Amino acid sequence: MNIKQSKKIIISLSKPAKMPGYAYGLPAWECKTGAKLVKVPGSVCAGCYALKGNYARYPEIKKAQYKRLASISRPDWVKAMAVVINSKAVAQHGYFRWHDAGDIQSPEHLQKIFEVCKLTPSVKHWMPTREAQFLKDIDPAQVPSNLIIRMSSHMIDQGPVKFWPHTSTVGSSSRTCPAPDQGGKCGSCRSCWSKDIPNIEYGKH
Repeated sequence: MNIKQSKKIIISLSKPAKMPGYAYGLPAWECKTGAKLVKVPGSVCAGCYALKGNYARYPEIKKAQYKRLASISRPDWVKAMAVVINSKAVAQHGYFRWHDAGDIQSPEHLQKIFEVCKLTPSVKHWMPTREAQFLKDIDPAQVPSNLIIRMSSHMIDQGPVKFWPHTSTVGSSSRTCPAPDQGGKCGSCRSCWSKDIPNIEYGKH
């Protein structure tokens, strides 16, 4: 399978200006937990950035996200994702983010992501998630060594969850993420991808 064929299968990647590399996004409208939390005042998902702005303004963005969602069920999706991530244009950055919009859809989807990570060993992967139901029956030791999954707390100012070793939280008046001091960019920081850092606290948007 070549690059051209693989891109046709996975549809596309995203390239967030904030990030040091590429990312992969799905429609936030299809988040299992986030779609409920968006209606809860004080939740991290209330006012979700991926449900407004350019995500909602430009129909082609939403259309592409839904095409990506449909492509996950293809039997060749894992191989195609690996081919694209291993390509020079993507792999040269060394870092990849899963779901700059959207989230894990099922246990099967999560296992497919694990396989992609195993096939792309030179890239460090980071995946934030609110889908606790897909992590609670997983031994963290099962997660590929080049993937860090951060279980995100649901509410602003809520502490880290206890059942998962790597987490993220959102504070209304405190944060450890330096991006707001760096023009909204990661800069040289790679803490989100570091397993040496148990929790990342982001500031409230």
